[in-house]
Amino acid sequence: MKYFFILISISFSIVSCSVNKAKIDNSLKKYFDAQNVDGCFTMLRNTDGEITVYNMALDTQRFQPSSGFNMFNSLVALQTGKLTGDDMVIRWDGVKRQNNWNRNFDLKSAFKFNANPYFQEVARRIGKDTMQLWLDSLSYGNQMMSASIDSFWMDNSLKISPDEQLGLLKKLYFDQLPLRKSVMQSVRDAMVQVDNTAYKLSYISATGVSPTQSPLGWVIGWIEENRHVYFFVTFVQSDKAKNLSALQVDITKDILKQYGFFEGKM
Repeated sequence: MKYFFILISISFSIVSCSVNKAKIDNSLKKYFDAQNVDGCFTMLRNTDGEITVYNMALDTQRFQPSSGFNMFNSLVALQTGKLTGDDMVIRWDGVKRQNNWNRNFDLKSAFKFNANPYFQEVARRIGKDTMQLWLDSLSYGNQMMSASIDSFWMDNSLKISPDEQLGLLKKLYFDQLPLRKSVMQSVRDAMVQVDNTAYKLSYISATGVSPTQSPLGWVIGWIEENRHVYFFVTFVQSDKAKNLSALQVDITKDILKQYGFFEGKM
């Protein structure tokens, strides 16, 4: 495994975005209040590096990534050959589950349906030692793994901040990770949600629970309009039991609309 030795010798980390000079936008609070949740939003405008943040305290705090980890998991699997390409199919194991997961998946369809069983199998194929090597080498969040290779990103051992997620997104988009460009392109392609003449929207939506069993959710991605790219991360949490599966996406789209996106004018 030649690339392992190369990787170990490289001093590299997923650098979080500097928020020291961030523009604070408290007008976004209304979108979280309307859904009766707490949360934060951060955006990086690539043209000038301007960062906009709502709720800085949460933006720099680490939380369970839940299925937001699918992005990192896929990058490692493709780089190490555990996935031979985005068209490689992992067959359904026959266990009946909810969420339309009772089927075969390739990478793109697994992203589309947020298919946890697929990504759990991917992690098992990567293995704990290899996964830990990449977590450490790329400084992903707190780099912590529990004993369970197929659930450590969902059991509150591994944690990452919205700010750190933003740094990872930018490096992925611009091929700045120490990975093959084809690997990064495959994951970017799998993240595309909308692609039309006005804009291209790519993201991962995730839900999970905090150590106190309170629900939390993520939307991590970017939007491209008029040849400009904007990276964003939304994080939500609630003390009340509620389904966050679509809520965090709704909040994200409302914020993007406030900023003038979706009309091809940005």
